[in-house]
Amino acid sequence: MATQLADPHTAPAMGARPISGDKLEHIPGADGLPLVGTTFAVLSDPPEFARRMLARYGKVYKVNSFGYYTVSLIGPEANELVLFDREKLFSSEAGWGPVLDQLFPRGLMLLDFEQHRADRRALSIAFKPAPMKHYAETLDRGMAKGVTAWGPGEMEFYPAIKKLTLELAADSFIGLPFGPEADAINTAFVDMVQASVAPIRKPLPFTAMGRGAKGRKFLKDWFGRETLRRREGPEGPDMFSQFARARREDGELLTVDEVTDHMNFLMMAAHDTITSSATTLIWQLAEHPEWQEKLRGEAAALLDEEGNLPEAALGKMDLTEMAFKEALRFMPPVPSIPRRALRDFEYGGYTIPAGTQVSVSPGATHYLEEYWPEPEKFDPMRFTPEAAKGRHKYAWVPFGGGAHMCLGLHFAYMQVKILTAHLLTRYRVEIAEGYEPDWQAWPIPKPKDGLKVTLTAL
Repeated sequence: MATQLADPHTAPAMGARPISGDKLEHIPGADGLPLVGTTFAVLSDPPEFARRMLARYGKVYKVNSFGYYTVSLIGPEANELVLFDREKLFSSEAGWGPVLDQLFPRGLMLLDFEQHRADRRALSIAFKPAPMKHYAETLDRGMAKGVTAWGPGEMEFYPAIKKLTLELAADSFIGLPFGPEADAINTAFVDMVQASVAPIRKPLPFTAMGRGAKGRKFLKDWFGRETLRRREGPEGPDMFSQFARARREDGELLTVDEVTDHMNFLMMAAHDTITSSATTLIWQLAEHPEWQEKLRGEAAALLDEEGNLPEAALGKMDLTEMAFKEALRFMPPVPSIPRRALRDFEYGGYTIPAGTQVSVSPGATHYLEEYWPEPEKFDPMRFTPEAAKGRHKYAWVPFGGGAHMCLGLHFAYMQVKILTAHLLTRYRVEIAEGYEPDWQAWPIPKPKDGLKVTLTAL
């Protein structure tokens, strides 16, 4: 467990640079190449890089990437220390700041402590039972229509599901019919996500950061106008309309800037992570037809006479939930989670000073053999109640943990369950023998070739 060593009166400011490497000389790790450090090694495959570092240096090590040093802490105990954060030792705002502050400032993940608690409580209105029922009905209609339109034959799954989830997000998240305007919104989101890990951090013309800054301006303007319009009109059931009317505990509305920043962040987080995780699940179900058949049977028994999936049926999809959890273990959509230390602390026999950029790695923890025997094997049975009973609760952290646990995790389960129910009851999903997709691991995993599958009508 961590031991707090010092208690300075002021925390490192979010805009301040992390501490210099000379204060971390006592911690083992890799400096990497001149100028770029280990940046490109990290970007090529963060979980695999973390596993190599773990094997070489142990569960506490430092790396020099993106122009600053980060101390990585690996394992469930480290995840609990950093994510649950009993002693309020770590700043999420300053942790994500070097990556996201130019593009997604004041998003929920970039807030700390009381401000985070207040905004999270206000935004939770969008995930109450009535709005969730609306989302479920909207997703069920849209997913059934979308996967039916795909038809049998060969396809690239990732771009197809990305387009479909965008259309559904435009409806359930924004209340906007899919079309040119929604397409422009998606382009802005894509540009912002890619810019978040761009090596060039200034928004220069013709650079990824330049495109990301342009996308942010477009979305700030659009969401700002729409927030005012929706406050004046009748209350809508979509997520954005709920956020536009969200109030703090004192009854005050969130400011327009706060609403737009939260929508920017949550749309990015929900859309791209669900797309990635659904693709991982379908890839593994194609690799393991026996599990595909189990999920197909479960879904077929729950559809009503019109072929709809009732909201009440979602809680009965135990096998689908287990398979989705295993897909999230197999390839977590957020490979690593950064924080910054606000005070000196001890962990794993090392003193880690205030101001240090700290990271925990779901991608590495999810492959520790002491918790996940044969970790390279896809096995949803890891998530039966009996198998999970004795496992450290922070050994599986695809949604983070503690106060910053993903606000939309139930929405993610709902969307993936509805997708698999409609897809698997219409088609058999297959991949070519020996086919192994090449994955781009960062910033959010996706198959470089789109994941080539064949749908065969049932």
